[in-house]
Order: sequence, then structure tokens, then C-alpha cells
Amino acid sequence: MPDSSILTVPARPGPFMLPLRHAALVVIDMQRDFVEPGGFGASLGNDVTRLQAIVPALQRLLAAWRAAGGAVVHTREGHRADLSDCPPAKRLRGSPGLRIGDTGPMGRLLVQGEPGHAIIAELAPTEGERVIDKPGKGAFFGTDLQAWLAARGISHLVFTGVTTEVCVQTSMREANDRGFDCVLIEDATESYFPEFKAATLAMVRAQGAIVGWTATSADLIAALAAMRTEGPCP
Repeated sequence: MPDSSILTVPARPGPFMLPLRHAALVVIDMQRDFVEPGGFGASLGNDVTRLQAIVPALQRLLAAWRAAGGAVVHTREGHRADLSDCPPAKRLRGSPGLRIGDTGPMGRLLVQGEPGHAIIAELAPTEGERVIDKPGKGAFFGTDLQAWLAARGISHLVFTGVTTEVCVQTSMREANDRGFDCVLIEDATESYFPEFKAATLAMVRAQGAIVGWTATSADLIAALAAMRTEGPCP
């Protein structure tokens, strides 16, 4: 009898087979510093409303994933208060006015524990969900994410969050190099620059899913709903 917890998700360049018991939904950097006015993203002159637009889709996907019993990982980019884990090559780039560690309307930019470092309330982690604090763009660099996933037998990752071409793509490529099968949810990721998002989606799924697959939240939610008629994963 086929395993009802293995979902077939319509995707590009072809169907994505997703074993829910061995999968995690990864929500990248949905932090106030990137998504809300007054944060790091806005300090660089970006239109943060573009990132805010994906919140409803992410809320629906999170609700469906949680109802199915899937694992969830949230990431936050940020640095220690003394910036000892933020190299000058990173800190000294960007806006000439405000840089990482400088004080903005939501506290010191991209510093752990500051108001801007928090995940937005609409997508707040629930009890039991893993929160990874990362000092770089990738979710695996300088963190225990790989060990955490391995300990739970997770082999497949569903990527969402911001920004598509920077932290999301970096994390997805890191995962690909570590042997994870990955899918990026097109309407649950966003960039300040629409052309960068489009290019990233094309690069990810090129050459037979060289980095991974892309799919829509509606198709993944529909697959989860079909699976639930057979019962949630234990």
C-alpha cells in the first residue's frame, strides 16, 4: 500500500515527492528588521511592503503544515551585541547612514535581542518549533541546523521567507550541497527587487532542478489536505 504521508506536489520542473515524516518547512528571516518600516531593509532604501505581501500566503501554509504535523524551522539573521561575529566585510557595506549594529527605530539593526531582530507577530513560532539564529546569510553557516535535521531524519526541506535571492537562495544551495531535496514556495518568498526573485526561481529549477524545485503554496496546501484524509503523520 502506498505511503499516504508521501505527498506528490505539482512543481517545476516536475512533480516534487515530499515525505512529510522526513520533511521540514523552513521560514527564512521573517523578521521585523526586514519586513517592517524602520528596520534594516528599510534603512537600505527598500520598499518593505513587497515583503509584507507574502505574509498571508505564509500564514495559510504554516497553518496547513502545522495541522499535518510537519516540522517547522524559523531562522533569524543577527549578530552578538559586540558584533564579534560580524566581519567588517559585511558590516561596512550597504547604506552610508545606518549599518549593522547602528541604532534605528527598532533598536540596533540586526543585533540579537533587539526589537527588530524578532520574527513578526503574524508568523511567530509556536511551542516545539525550532528557531535558528544565524550570523550569516545561509541557515547552515555557524549554526547547528544540519545536526538538528539529521537527528530527526529530515531529508526534504520546503523553503519560504526573505529575501529570495540572498538568504533564501543561499540556504537552499547550502542544503543542496548537503544532500537535502528542496522545494521553494514561489508565493511565500519575496525580494525587494522583483527581477531578482524571478531570476532566482529560474536558476533554482534550471537544468532539471539543479538546486531544487519551485511550487505554489496552493498546490502544497492541496497536497497536505489530500493527505489529511488518510490521517496526519505521527
